[in-house]
Amino acid sequence: MTASSEPARGAGVPTRAGRTRTGGAAKTSAAAAFALVFGVAALFSVLTAILAWIGVVLAIIGIVLGVVGLKMAARPGVTGRGVAIGGLVLSVIALLLGLALGAGLTTFLNNEGAVNRIQQQVDDLRERLDR
Repeated sequence: MTASSEPARGAGVPTRAGRTRTGGAAKTSAAAAFALVFGVAALFSVLTAILAWIGVVLAIIGIVLGVVGLKMAARPGVTGRGVAIGGLVLSVIALLLGLALGAGLTTFLNNEGAVNRIQQQVDDLRERLDR
């Protein structure tokens, strides 16, 4: 076997520039990219408070895709580790905020005094509108 027919050492391993040592461009993991998309969508959904339950579902999907993206980024010729970490972090933050919002809302609605105050304010507003 001659030196020209042997595979290059580290062939297929991505370099810092995103190219493999053989010259081909490294591909970003699709799971990592989708994890980032789901993480951003989950965070926006949770921050609207009305769509918080959708944000929690999107966050769970983003966490799963982030873990898969991290595993795929460890393969030779595949990049996207930072994108997967970003999606994973955003998804975890969205999940924690969504769960905290749900717990706070549940606690608030189970407080009889708070519900009575809200009902009184709604009744007062209805009386003002009827006049």
